[in-house]
Amino acid sequence: MKTYSATPADVDKKWIVIDAEGIVLGRLASIIATRLRGKHKPSFTPSLDMGDNVIVINADKVQVTGNKREKPNYWHTGYPGGIKSRTTGQILEGAHPERVVMQAVKRMLPSNRLARRQMTNLRVYAGAEHPHEAQAPEVLDVKSMNKKNTRVAQ
Repeated sequence: MKTYSATPADVDKKWIVIDAEGIVLGRLASIIATRLRGKHKPSFTPSLDMGDNVIVINADKVQVTGNKREKPNYWHTGYPGGIKSRTTGQILEGAHPERVVMQAVKRMLPSNRLARRQMTNLRVYAGAEHPHEAQAPEVLDVKSMNKKNTRVAQ
């Protein structure tokens, strides 16, 4: 029996929508990372972009457990003394709550060129509206996937 190796012509990309309302951030990010890489497909090939196009809505209503809402996120401006920080809670309540989901997914992918290309297949929106209705995306019910052993700390 020969080993099957997919080619770019064999890739079948779908569009899926995930509603992030009430979902724990880490669980959501791991499901999205799996879908972006294409590991849910039986023809998964690590060196190809096999994943689906993922649309995440209601990113501002994602759950963060424990004390992670108060965890500071640091970045540097490049200037002397330019260290900046914001807590995860401030980012979620601020102007760009979708960045929390984007960063969590990015950190669950490998650090290489293929992962950067796969991140372009992710679209995250803070509200319930998205402009991708023309692609006829399928709804992925993440809440039913995580019913067992889910406890959200309030």
